[in-house]
Amino acid sequence: MSSSTSNTSTHHTSTIGAIGAPSRRNTELALLVFAVLIPVFAYANVGLAIDDQVPAGLLSYGLGLGLLAGVAHLVVRKFAPYADPLMLPLATLLNGLGLVAIWRLDQSKLLQQIGQAGGKATNQLIYTAMGIALFAVVLVFLKDHRVLQRYTYISMVGALVLLLLPLVPGLGANITYGAKIWIKVGSFTIQPGEFAKIVLAIFFAGYLMVKRDALALASRRFMGLYLPRGRDLGPIIVVWMISILILVFETDLGTSLLFFGMFIIMLYVATERTSWIVFGLLMSAAGAVGVASFEPHVQTRVQAWLDPMREYTLSRNPNGDGMVHSEQAMQALWAFGSGGTLGTGWGQGHSELIRFAANSDFILATFGEELGLAGLMAILLIYGLIVERGVRTALAARDPFGKLLAIGLSGAFALQVFVVAGGVMGLIPLTGMTMPFLAYGGSSVIANWALIGILIRISDTARRPAPAPAPSPDAEMTQVVRPS
Repeated sequence: MSSSTSNTSTHHTSTIGAIGAPSRRNTELALLVFAVLIPVFAYANVGLAIDDQVPAGLLSYGLGLGLLAGVAHLVVRKFAPYADPLMLPLATLLNGLGLVAIWRLDQSKLLQQIGQAGGKATNQLIYTAMGIALFAVVLVFLKDHRVLQRYTYISMVGALVLLLLPLVPGLGANITYGAKIWIKVGSFTIQPGEFAKIVLAIFFAGYLMVKRDALALASRRFMGLYLPRGRDLGPIIVVWMISILILVFETDLGTSLLFFGMFIIMLYVATERTSWIVFGLLMSAAGAVGVASFEPHVQTRVQAWLDPMREYTLSRNPNGDGMVHSEQAMQALWAFGSGGTLGTGWGQGHSELIRFAANSDFILATFGEELGLAGLMAILLIYGLIVERGVRTALAARDPFGKLLAIGLSGAFALQVFVVAGGVMGLIPLTGMTMPFLAYGGSSVIANWALIGILIRISDTARRPAPAPAPSPDAEMTQVVRPS
């Protein structure tokens, strides 16, 4: 008599987590090595061109830049392991090349005679260290960028305070021939507008996330454009008026354009209404024309832009706004022209003839002359890549606040590059702002490193793989019966 037996086996049901994107930290490290080596070779090239020998400080410069880059990388590897791998190397490369150009101008006998050279590169390296320290603080203590949304209206108040500080008697300082955008504390000068752009981006992101539906509503259509409702025009009018007040009282073209332009970009992204861009451009043009009609400083900059040679010859005051701005504009254009396609070579140009603004506002002219059109296009391409990675981060962000904040910071960065490069190249009037990471100035370097830190935090959150779902507590034992 035969009988059949049954073999039984049991197993638990389980869940499989989604496979996320690789961290790409080794890719970032490899790119950082190149981002440090390129400025080191450029530094050696400058020394060989000027003194026919390798600079004595080459090793200390290379070790200093490499150490700062290494610290930043370790912080990203530890606290933002899934962040975008390109932002840190690109920012490091720009910062390193800026240090080389500033050191090259430090060697100028002409700038030394007028007290505008000597030690600037060392100061810039210290500012870079402070900027990377703030970068690390952002990544260590800002665990989630959405925390910033809680401080929407506090950010608005903070931004207004920063923008108004240069107007406080005894605190504000007029350094660049008419623009009142600095505050002076002891022997230090700070440009609060550089930090205000980050705080404003936080406010705009928080405000537009809540109000975007109301702002997207349209009451009627006119000539193919959706016109917003009257009561929804309030926010844009308020921002427009504040930007005009900045332009009037601080005579600062750059900050007012940056401030208003960033708001319009974020407003368009939040509402997807092309009409806001049209209204923004019309209001910006109306405000600029209105202020230029009665503000002498703005008139002078516009005239120096339209015809610098005529403004230079008509100016009677050798230290006046007209002569200074027109001479700078002409020297910058001559520098670009003499550079040609491939440039004169590191250390072999004459951009120091721009004098006191050579290492700050007009440092792009040094790159244009000594690296030529090819080198200048490479610099602008690096800026474009930073903006592209910021926009890519905004697209990948999973929350609306992160999307708006990333696009706001990227837009502000892009606008600042456009405003400065456009002014130096003669595309638009000069604004007095500094080229991010390249130009000499502590406020700009520190603020832009903080901006990169926030973008890296958002990209880490966006690229981080979703956690695997927890096993269901109701999972039942499954019994499988197989015949023998």
